[in-house]
Amino acid sequence: MTWVALTDAIPAGATILGSGLGRDSQIATNGEKQETKAWLAYQERSLEGLRAYYEYVPAGISKLQYTIRLNNSGTFSLPATRVEAMYAPEMFGETPNVQVVVR
Repeated sequence: MTWVALTDAIPAGATILGSGLGRDSQIATNGEKQETKAWLAYQERSLEGLRAYYEYVPAGISKLQYTIRLNNSGTFSLPATRVEAMYAPEMFGETPNVQVVVR
């Protein structure tokens, strides 16, 4: 499929590491793996979550890892992670997320 968007939410108050800002930890993000043959076009790391755009995603299993810093305690219920073809919205996939508990 061509031009695919991945949307993954993060808990409120959390920060996605690896954006190059002053307090990012390069040591904490060293173990991140991207097991995919997809062609990444752009990756957006916002306060709401991660959004990645791919020019091409081949059939099969793809894995993306990223590191977040949790700043608030609590139990967070997150919406499902969604992957969809940008120009064919009938082609999509969702996977539920488990609750995140921060103590």
